[in-house]
Amino acid sequence: MCAKPVYLTFDTGHMEIAPFVEEVLTRQDVRATFFLANERTRTGGGSLDDTWAPWWKKLSDQGHVFASHTYDHVYWRADLPDGRFRVRASAGPLEGKSQIWSAEDYCRELKRPVERFHQMTGKQMLPLFRAAGGRTSPALLKAAAECGFTHVGWSPAGFLGDELSSEQYPNQMLLEQALRNIRSGDILLAHLGIWSRKDPWAPAVLEPLIQGLKQKGFCFATIDTHPAFRTAARLPELKQ
Repeated sequence: MCAKPVYLTFDTGHMEIAPFVEEVLTRQDVRATFFLANERTRTGGGSLDDTWAPWWKKLSDQGHVFASHTYDHVYWRADLPDGRFRVRASAGPLEGKSQIWSAEDYCRELKRPVERFHQMTGKQMLPLFRAAGGRTSPALLKAAAECGFTHVGWSPAGFLGDELSSEQYPNQMLLEQALRNIRSGDILLAHLGIWSRKDPWAPAVLEPLIQGLKQKGFCFATIDTHPAFRTAARLPELKQ
């Protein structure tokens, strides 16, 4: 039984460090939760394209769990008076363009990674999601809930800082901060590659962080076992 669980989660990114992340998780016998969007990769493809499909299948076979991050990494920007939302994608054909979406539009976007994941792996995602950038509103969360999705954020101490400037937040600082502040029950957030960070986080921090947390008596669990999401993760299927 895991007495002091923490929940390591990864959002997609440019994917250059993805094989390294898998190596560390395998070596450390850690299962993680991945939130999937089809983000632009270093090689010019997408993180959910056919190049990466065997990798996601491999991870699913290893016992990791998966949830939606919107297909085109779509940011909520604002609620509108008529009940719709202003959004902007950071991937896909409408990258960088402001759009106006209904609740139904947003639900369709949440379901696209679910469908793609099933194509790639033959398995089902959890009925959970993480909004791009973690940006939500009560209205957006309500819209997602009405089509079967529960939002998963992260803990303040679980923000591992791989999105931050490496000049201002060097890897050693981020490692020491995480080991000092993380507590049992925290949800940890990292990414499979951040374009703007010059000194990549994962090669320097991921394995020392896992080892250090283990030494402090922590263990790693997937988000479907978290008390706040255990029930939502067992929903039989997403609503049509």
